[in-house]
Amino acid sequence: MKIPLVDLIMQHRELEDELVSVFKAALETAGFVGGPIVEKFEEDFAKFTDTKHCIGVGSGTDALRFALMAAGVAPGDIVVTVPNTFIATAEAISQAGAQPDFVDIDSRTSTMSPANLRAYLDTQCIPEPGTGKLVSRRTGRPVTAVVPVHLYGQPADMDPILELADRSGLIVVEDACQAHGAEYFSAGERRWRKVGSLARAAAFSFYPGKNLGACGEAGAVTTDDADVAEKARVLRDHGQTRKYHHQIEGYNGRLDAIQAGILSVKLKRLREWNAQRREAARRYRELLGPLHDSVGTSFEPPWAYAVYHLFVIRVQERDALQAHLTHTGIGTGIHYPIPLHLQEAYRHLGFQKEDFPVSEAIAEELLSLPMYPQLDIDQQGEIVQKIREFLLTRPDYRPHRGTDLDRVTNRLNAERT
Repeated sequence: MKIPLVDLIMQHRELEDELVSVFKAALETAGFVGGPIVEKFEEDFAKFTDTKHCIGVGSGTDALRFALMAAGVAPGDIVVTVPNTFIATAEAISQAGAQPDFVDIDSRTSTMSPANLRAYLDTQCIPEPGTGKLVSRRTGRPVTAVVPVHLYGQPADMDPILELADRSGLIVVEDACQAHGAEYFSAGERRWRKVGSLARAAAFSFYPGKNLGACGEAGAVTTDDADVAEKARVLRDHGQTRKYHHQIEGYNGRLDAIQAGILSVKLKRLREWNAQRREAARRYRELLGPLHDSVGTSFEPPWAYAVYHLFVIRVQERDALQAHLTHTGIGTGIHYPIPLHLQEAYRHLGFQKEDFPVSEAIAEELLSLPMYPQLDIDQQGEIVQKIREFLLTRPDYRPHRGTDLDRVTNRLNAERT
């Protein structure tokens, strides 16, 4: 691709000497799993997320599964999340022995709708006689947890979600796998808070394309709860409290030292990279402004500091536009084309088309444009020009008579110089 969806090669060229030194250090010490390199990254990432504990694990899926289990989700429980997310969110719930259930998203933010969560708890759950704990009307299973997903780098609206969960006695675990460094303004606390520090625990993925990405698979659990942290550490290491003393049956979900060292190098640059992503998102919005009648851009509420893991537009004839951009050498992605409740893997849950209309509508219209810290104004101008060219071929398109694209591009270039 002339302009890729994600450019990891450029990033790694900039850091090549530092990354090679990590590998050499691991070779010289033969410390490949756990140890001081992992512990240093855990300490630094806990500080970055304003949490007391960070537990490095093998992947984001491991992180969410261990976080749920350590926080108290048990086999047979119902865990509520959203259908517009990567399947790993629901996989982690299932692998913890629980069953996923869904509430629809907010059409502007693409994250969990607090109003829909409230409706779910009020109308689809009943209190269990004697205990008052919520039980799903549909399945008869106890509803014990909520997993809001901070999608595309955008925080979910956490204050009302946490309030509803507290009212109903539910655990909240953040899926922060796409939101490294994002922040949320808590009106209740009157302060900005880091994603990953807002609930009982949180899960992060360090898959290579993430804002903070390893050179392979990696993940982490963050929490302020010492008990949750200790349980997650035991779960990731075969249930061991010390070598060959297995308290429970656990998993092999440890973080490799080389990946931890690579993440430590990149963590030093993450604030700068996130700022560059935010600037690229601002430029996209300005460049796409003249096309606003045909191209919708993501909404960033005043309570959100998004870090734009992805920059997603909403457009009719999405597949045709994607084909046009691909033909012209511009990489794109679709996140995500099939909502989880309609996936073959979850057919057994019994959901039907139109059960979650917002997620279904968005799945047909969202397109992810190139987004990475090094993306520049010239590349973005070309991308938007190609989108405009596509729209001009549609018989029902009426060009907006306001600010034209060339004028916006020239102004942004002037700002750069």
